Amino acid sequence: MLSRFIKLSIATLISTSIGLSPLAVMAADPVPASAPAAAPAAVPATPAPAAQTNKAAEKKAKKKTKKDKKAEKKAKKKAKQKAKAAQEPAAAQQ
Repeated sequence: MLSRFIKLSIATLISTSIGLSPLAVMAADPVPASAPAAAPAAVPATPAPAAQTNKAAEKKAKKKTKKDKKAEKKAKKKAKQKAKAAQEPAAAQQ
């Protein structure tokens, strides 16, 4: 009987702590109080994402060129292998 009561009390404590945890997070979060002060600061920050998108576009372009270079290198290597393979049977026939 006593162990059932202990299990019930532990379960109650756990469920209340889980239920109250979002409230504790909201109480500790200072974002809503400082939101009006952050609004004017957000206006100058708008060009920064545009700069980031430009950097991202440049980075993507560099990656594409890197992929193109790799593909060209691979194509040259295959062509070289084919040429070598074509020369070997001709040399064997002579």
